[in-house]
Amino acid sequence: MEIERVNDTTIRFFITYKDIEERGFEREEIWYNRERGEELFYDMMNEASDRDDFELDGPLWIQVHAHDKGLEILVTRGQLSDGNMKLEIPVNDEVDTVDEKDNSSEDDNSRSEQPYDHLELIVGFKELEDMIALSHSVQPEYVENSLYHYEGRYYLYIYFNNDEYTEDEQDNLLSRMLEFGYESELTIHRLQEYGKVIMESDAIKKTKQTFKA
Repeated sequence: MEIERVNDTTIRFFITYKDIEERGFEREEIWYNRERGEELFYDMMNEASDRDDFELDGPLWIQVHAHDKGLEILVTRGQLSDGNMKLEIPVNDEVDTVDEKDNSSEDDNSRSEQPYDHLELIVGFKELEDMIALSHSVQPEYVENSLYHYEGRYYLYIYFNNDEYTEDEQDNLLSRMLEFGYESELTIHRLQEYGKVIMESDAIKKTKQTFKA
């Protein structure tokens, strides 16, 4: 497994599927078995802590990119200040994706060299009323969003395009949304596979139009 420190609050991993299997995990279960996925993640974080003194204190922002040969994982440690969460997300010139060599196709190489150009977040709600309250308080533009129901709870999938929002604007929107819910560890892949789609697009806008505050 490759571990690289991007800056003071961000660390990047690249782990091959072979390495994952040698650690006792199956390739598919890390996506669909939450407990096993978390076990692998904390195993990796503990290794990073031993090597590079990267602690798990505070909220973490996790981006996972699947490649043909393995997973690239970017972990950013948030900071709490006056009750608000501040995430220093690396900008494009700070982060280059892992260059996959060894017989990679031309398409694979061009894909792996693309910068991170978006942020994703899944906000969980204990009650539908929390989602309704969010929709009447936060109405972001240029943000793709969809609503899912899974195991008795509602989940709002958020997709930010960095071309439309600055880093500070994204942080502000995230903080406001998380006042009504919590950052879920579920992946969009799991919600799409096992959850029920309630609103496939413009979920925040449609919720506000459908339900009164």
